[in-house]
Amino acid sequence: MIYPIYLYGHPVLRKRAKEIDTGKIDPKPLINDMFQTMYNAQGAGLAGPQIGKPLRLYVIDANPMAEAHPELEGFKRAFINPEIIEHSEEAMGFEEGCLSIPGIFEQVKRYTTLTMRYLDENLQEKTEHFVGIQAVVVQHEYDHLNGILFTDKIAPLRKRLLKSRLAAIAKGKTKTEYKTVIR
Repeated sequence: MIYPIYLYGHPVLRKRAKEIDTGKIDPKPLINDMFQTMYNAQGAGLAGPQIGKPLRLYVIDANPMAEAHPELEGFKRAFINPEIIEHSEEAMGFEEGCLSIPGIFEQVKRYTTLTMRYLDENLQEKTEHFVGIQAVVVQHEYDHLNGILFTDKIAPLRKRLLKSRLAAIAKGKTKTEYKTVIR
């Protein structure tokens, strides 16, 4: 099933997502749907809140970015109930975009390395270390689970300059190739 993507301004994007009780919910069907939704929208990552599911779950398939960033070749994962357990103090800038904020791309500084504990799609616990662009992609999606958008991390002047464009997105005055939901 392909879900519509919730756009900037919708309250679900600002809520802290809830942990998934894997004893009660089988996340595999939702994970498959999330990958299909992400591919349909030509994205590289998608978090539960972006499809109106405030659950601590996101998927990444960064293969489309591998031509420019070879370290992303084969970087495909599902993250259930992820937790950052360690990160560097060093940060790097990277131009980010988001399916929930179509048409806007801005430089965001993120940790250059981090270690994360999560369950994979087979409910196996993993502890994995991410470096560089992989760490950036993981942090972008992780932020969605805490109600944080990449525009929250840009310079105040840049955000003021984007104010009218963000307001237009919140009102549904934007074009996408995928179905969307506004507030």
